[in-house]
Amino acid sequence: MSDPVSTIRNLGPASVALYARAGIHSAEELRALGPDEAYRRLRASGRRPHFIGYYAMVMGLQGRPWNDCRGEEKAALRARFDAICAETRGSTDPALGALEAVLNEIGVIERRR
Repeated sequence: MSDPVSTIRNLGPASVALYARAGIHSAEELRALGPDEAYRRLRASGRRPHFIGYYAMVMGLQGRPWNDCRGEEKAALRARFDAICAETRGSTDPALGALEAVLNEIGVIERRR
């Protein structure tokens, strides 16, 4: 039997539903994917960007409290987070994400920033 996502430090019972919607059903799956790919999947499932949620997951996967992230380490995580958000922009609405991305590309609708 697999451990639920909520067994990872900083991720509570509410996280189980968020990660399940992204196709991640266990702590083992989350660890195997790593934080960046897991966050890409969360974004693709409709999750809006949330930096604290991202770095809380990163810290949790390292067995650290969420508020242990500071200084240069936090700045580096922010850069990774921003890169993930930039590459997944348009995927916050699963029903429209792919279509909106194409329409943005060809200039039919205004790009969101």
